[in-house]
Amino acid sequence: MKVFSNWPIARRLAAVLSIILGMTLLCAALSVARLQELGAQLQTMTEKNLRTERTVSEWVANTSAGIVRATAISRTGDPALVDYFALVTTRNIAATSELMKAIAAQLTSPEEKALLDEVAQARKTYLNSRDVVAKLRKAGDGDGALKEFNEHFEPAARAYLARVRGLADMQRNQYDASARNVEALRVSTVRLLTATTAISLLLGAALATLLTRSITVPLRAAVDAAEAIGRMDLSARPCDDYGNDETGKLMRAIDAMRRALHDALSQVRGTVENIATASDEIAAGSQDLSDRTEQAADSLQRTAGAMDELTGAVRRSAESADQANQLAGSAAAVAQRGGQVVNNVIGTMDEINESSKKITNIIATIDGIAFQTNILALNAAVEAARAGEQGRGFAVVASEVRNLAQRSAAAAREIKDLIGTSVDKVEAGTRLVRDAGGTMDEIVASVQRVSGIIAEISQVARSQNRGIEQVGTAVSGLDTMTQQNAALAEQSTAAATSLSHQTARLRDVVNAFKLSAGNDMRALASPAQHRPRLSA
Repeated sequence: MKVFSNWPIARRLAAVLSIILGMTLLCAALSVARLQELGAQLQTMTEKNLRTERTVSEWVANTSAGIVRATAISRTGDPALVDYFALVTTRNIAATSELMKAIAAQLTSPEEKALLDEVAQARKTYLNSRDVVAKLRKAGDGDGALKEFNEHFEPAARAYLARVRGLADMQRNQYDASARNVEALRVSTVRLLTATTAISLLLGAALATLLTRSITVPLRAAVDAAEAIGRMDLSARPCDDYGNDETGKLMRAIDAMRRALHDALSQVRGTVENIATASDEIAAGSQDLSDRTEQAADSLQRTAGAMDELTGAVRRSAESADQANQLAGSAAAVAQRGGQVVNNVIGTMDEINESSKKITNIIATIDGIAFQTNILALNAAVEAARAGEQGRGFAVVASEVRNLAQRSAAAAREIKDLIGTSVDKVEAGTRLVRDAGGTMDEIVASVQRVSGIIAEISQVARSQNRGIEQVGTAVSGLDTMTQQNAALAEQSTAAATSLSHQTARLRDVVNAFKLSAGNDMRALASPAQHRPRLSA
């Protein structure tokens, strides 16, 4: 395990993969060998046993047919049929002889060859007896042929057929035995492949576990060390037994980084404390200077404030006078525009009065036209009445025209009355507007006199404001210089305070790291902060 862990990760991966591939190749080789053996036995079954069994079965069929034909020859009296059966039997004998030769070439065991010899001997006896039966039947000796058939041919045929069937049973048994051998080989092959596969899987799992642990355990230790550094804990030291692989190199690099950070932070501590002490002293001195400068600035600010208030009061008086002058001018302008508007209104009212008179004349004209239309319609009605039945329609139209003329005359009279009323009201309004115009002229004159008085007051206030502003400018300049000095003192104090705060934060950051015993930053007491106050 130790030697394996010291190997590089690439070599470990190559070794594990090589072993797994070797087991896979072994399983494949065993599978190929067993499949070849199984194929050979199947080939023997199909090419020898099955073919021989089929050939023997064909032999049995031919023999059975020959016995049937011989039986027919022994019992028939037809010469033609005897000759036919004899010809077929001759062909059958030749075919059977070929089958015997083929079977003899396929048989290999001594038992098969011995049984084939017995079959050949029985066949010879069978054929001799069959020939005798055929000759007797051909000679016309039916009784002799039948006697030969019963006494010699039938027993020989049974013995011959029994031996042929025995040969067929032997081939069938051999085929069954071969099938059993093939099945046994298949079962053993399955068991062998299952066993080798299981062994390969177990070995692969063991090697994978070993490889995983050899990589993950050191990596987990490296992660723990890195997380400790991330938690600012520099006191934790990893195990010294790193190994020589990539993870060992990583652990050594992390430990070197931890030691470097530890040494650097230990050196930073003293520098931080010195900076903190110096920054506290600078901040205290700057604060004293800032306090005295602020006191002087406060006195000048109060003086400048009083001058600003006086300047503001005078400025507001001048501004108020200016605003009053502007308002008076605006009022005069408004009054002048109001007078002009009143004059315009008077002119407009006069025009309305003239227009009303013209409308009255027009309405009188319309009334005269309506009266004349009424007279004409009356004359038309009279003429229509004289016309009788032919003028009835014209009489109706004349009557409607007369009614319209009467209504127009009535409307014209009403409009005339309304226009007359409007003319009276317009004349009254014109008189009122003329009175308002006179009053507006008096207001304009009064506003102009007030505007002149306010302009004189504004001029005097501006002169006073300029004098006070000159005094305020001098005080403001002195206050500005004092404020600048105070600002510089405050900036110095702020810079010193900021430096002190940053030093404190830096100290907190450094103290956050947990160092080894004897160098723990949090175990060291910070020096007492001392801020000497300068004498006032």
